[in-house]
Amino acid sequence: MSELAYLTATIYGHVQGVYYRAFTSQVAKSLGLRGYARNLPKMNAVEVHAEGEREKLEELIRQLEIGPPEALVEHIDVKWSPFTGQFSIFEVRY
Repeated sequence: MSELAYLTATIYGHVQGVYYRAFTSQVAKSLGLRGYARNLPKMNAVEVHAEGEREKLEELIRQLEIGPPEALVEHIDVKWSPFTGQFSIFEVRY
């Protein structure tokens, strides 16, 4: 089993109103990750909190860089933290 970790990613660009959070949720669930995605309206960004195996989180980052077809990702800030085990599912928060 790979090292467990906690990822916080803030995605900037044209990422709101283009199903970016739903895309993130679908990818995260397919990778067996837990956490959530939410819009940051004042920053025109999406924030993702996810935890699980580090290699799966790294794959999530690669997918976040691509995003859904209508998105245009300009930049992603990534912060790594120790695994907490606080999430039981991956969800979209409103």
